[in-house]
Amino acid sequence: MASKEILKQKEATVKEITDKLDSSKTFLLLNYQGLTVSEIRELRQSLREVNSDIKVYKNTLMNLALKNKNIELTDYMQGPNAYLFSESIIEPIKVVSKFAKDHPALEVRVGYIDNEVVDTTVINKYATIPSMEGLLTMFAGGLMEHVRNLSIGLNLYAEKLEEGGNN
Repeated sequence: MASKEILKQKEATVKEITDKLDSSKTFLLLNYQGLTVSEIRELRQSLREVNSDIKVYKNTLMNLALKNKNIELTDYMQGPNAYLFSESIIEPIKVVSKFAKDHPALEVRVGYIDNEVVDTTVINKYATIPSMEGLLTMFAGGLMEHVRNLSIGLNLYAEKLEEGGNN
């Protein structure tokens, strides 16, 4: 039988996981078997740059926390898993997808994004969305096109007025 101290530690871990789930917009379940310690460290550092965190918890404790939140992911929780928590949606998914391309041992199993369970198809679609900086650049380029066309039109109109005034 487990001692009271061990039970308290487990309860604290479940509360920690629940708190992380409450504050996260993105939660990913990752299979990290086959990655070296240095590769995991590299992934953690990349995720920290986008204010995301990756943790390893026992599946039983994770299941308890997920049950508290009415999230059902037990079908995906076989073997050792790592869990990604993030307050943003796109950036951590892009980091994990890029890392998984370079390190095939990393596998995204399932995600919980904006209070919805999503499969890898949806996660891969999120990974293809340009970064905020890229979207702003595209938006600015679109605005510049209209300004350019307006200036060309005004210039042609001014030239037409000048020609009409000389005759």
